[in-house]
Amino acid sequence: MSTQKFSSLTKMLSAFLFFLLSLPTFAQQATWIWYPGDYEVWLGNKMQNRRTERGSFLPPFWKLDSHYNLMDFHKDFNLSSPEEVEIFVEGQYNVKIDGKAFAGYPKKITVPAGKHRINLKVFCQDRVPSIFVKGKTIVSDSTWLVTFEDKEWIDETGKASDQSGTTWLKAGSWNFNSPLTPPSKFALATKEQFAVKTERNAKSILVDFGKETFGFIKLKGLKGKGNLTIYYGESKEEALSAEHCETLDNLEINQIQKKDSIMDLTKAFRYVNVVYDGSVSVDSLSMLYEYLPVTERGNFKCSDDQINKIYDVAKYTFHLNTREFFIDGIKRDRWIWSGDAYQSYLMNYYLFFDAPTVKRTLLALRGKDPVTSHINTIMDYTFYWFLGIYDYYQHTGDKEFIKQLYPRMQTLMEYCLGRRNKNGMMEGLAGDWIFIDWAEGLSKKGEVSFEQLLLTRSLETMALCANIANDSQGAEKYKNIGSELKTKFFANYWNNEKHAFVHSQVDGKQTENVTRYANMFAIFFNYLDESKKQEIKNNVLLNDKIQKITTPYMRFYELEALCALGEQSYVLKEMKDYWGGMLNLGATSFWEEYNPTKKGSEHYGMYGREFGKSLCHAWGASPIYLLGKYYLGVKPLSPAYETYLIEPQLGGLKWMEGSVPTPKGDVKLTVSDKKITVSGADSGTGTLRFKSAIKPSCKQGIVKEISPKNYELTVEKGKEYMVEYETIK
Repeated sequence: MSTQKFSSLTKMLSAFLFFLLSLPTFAQQATWIWYPGDYEVWLGNKMQNRRTERGSFLPPFWKLDSHYNLMDFHKDFNLSSPEEVEIFVEGQYNVKIDGKAFAGYPKKITVPAGKHRINLKVFCQDRVPSIFVKGKTIVSDSTWLVTFEDKEWIDETGKASDQSGTTWLKAGSWNFNSPLTPPSKFALATKEQFAVKTERNAKSILVDFGKETFGFIKLKGLKGKGNLTIYYGESKEEALSAEHCETLDNLEINQIQKKDSIMDLTKAFRYVNVVYDGSVSVDSLSMLYEYLPVTERGNFKCSDDQINKIYDVAKYTFHLNTREFFIDGIKRDRWIWSGDAYQSYLMNYYLFFDAPTVKRTLLALRGKDPVTSHINTIMDYTFYWFLGIYDYYQHTGDKEFIKQLYPRMQTLMEYCLGRRNKNGMMEGLAGDWIFIDWAEGLSKKGEVSFEQLLLTRSLETMALCANIANDSQGAEKYKNIGSELKTKFFANYWNNEKHAFVHSQVDGKQTENVTRYANMFAIFFNYLDESKKQEIKNNVLLNDKIQKITTPYMRFYELEALCALGEQSYVLKEMKDYWGGMLNLGATSFWEEYNPTKKGSEHYGMYGREFGKSLCHAWGASPIYLLGKYYLGVKPLSPAYETYLIEPQLGGLKWMEGSVPTPKGDVKLTVSDKKITVSGADSGTGTLRFKSAIKPSCKQGIVKEISPKNYELTVEKGKEYMVEYETIK
């Protein structure tokens, strides 16, 4: 390069640097912070205690923990100049710089130049102790350290201890980025919606909102003196059943002037029947629809209109049950059940990819030490909690969350291991609920194979997370226990004559019963060789003599296992029959249970109650997951989609298109029997894998034949590829 050109380039770089230095310095983002997990526990308690049945309060069945009342926050700063800092706090507090306290409750402090430690100590019982600190460079965020016990002490001279053995964690936060919106004031969004049909009688109004929905009923122009009752119904029959509807509101009205009135508690409904007496009158009804604002990133569309309808209703079902946390159903139970939540995590990765709601739900479910029972008191739900952490890491690669959660994982796993029997197996003890599924006559006695399988996978999760947390001794321990249990599982439950795993052992002997549960999970856990997979497929999954599954909950896993075996064509028909069956009966969201043999209002009953069944249950939305993972065929091969697989399967469809979200960008696909168009995510490397009857071609990349009629194409980040091929008939 010539001296003149070099000089010119130097001047340009100097000018650019001067421009950068002259730009104004913007303040970093401040946010409300708290002890990690405490806000989630507090908010979970608040949400789960809103359930009512016919006006009576109905709390959860399990132990509820509380947040820590006294919290210590601190962070070290090195300032080039003095800085004024604003302070906002939920609770009573004091503020110190380098151990020296300010008088009173300062709203602003000035931090001198140099190295300093800012410390806030906060006490609050009715809310979570939280702080919001905002200066030019000093802001509250997840880099602050917190503890619920500082373990300080002083000697007889008044000198404070210079070390305390305290465990400090990085602060928790969400998206409360304004000092005027503290965490305790959080509320879901609402918008007014109106009925599609209204029927008036002399002393009643029946309204139909057109589809399953959730929110606050608003009575407009309410006037008079007397009693008013609102009967809510997911079905018309339920709203009209004054004696048996699950939820209602009773009001005493005494007002001269017309007034609008909004109910205090949210309810689930499609139909609302308002009945009143005396001189009471109501002009009209509307509702405030309550929802968590989330962005749909995943989508799916195909040549089959019924599948498209199933996908859309599944999305709506999942939206309704995605709230402060992932809940089971909007009518009941409106609680955080770990088994339900686990499926919601998986559906979430293919629709919203909303990591914060996954973390909130995991934290709320885990609660605090000491561990005195299984999560939700259900053995299998404890294991689903571990599986949820495994999948969270695979999809997000979030090591910091794993590191902070790991001590709570350890104490929960030690509780589980301490409840094994003399054979080293899980067997129900007093206080243990072994759920598995709602299935008539399903035995829970002895050592149930399904529970051993879930514990094995949970131990593998522990070994993985131990390595992330730099606990090599723990990793080795959990790996060894898991390997030993896996060996026992195959030795104790596989039956060569039945070509399947049996359901349980009682008194050291195999029972005769074969159920689908352990068999199908062993398939998508990838624990089996090809021979055993085929044996299970033919003798269990495709065998009508084996007790059928009637809940969407376990249909989720049954169809996943069949998809993992390449049975997409069969699964497509099952989706159309099962979820399509609910649509044919007028469902606008998917149910807790569907049995095609039932007739009419029989479909609404459960738990011995005429309208006990939830007609909007999160586990009914599983087509979101199945269509994203096993038809579009996108899944991570390494954490955070650094490498991922794209293995589209039409399964009898003529064409399909859609997108699957990743931590950075979406994988987009259009597939027909002759062409595949794929766009890579904004990071990571994908592998497109497909079969073709002819030699495929692609101008944008090199297609490699990995075995006869099986091909692969590397998909680079942000690039689009078009492959011409021909499906094998």
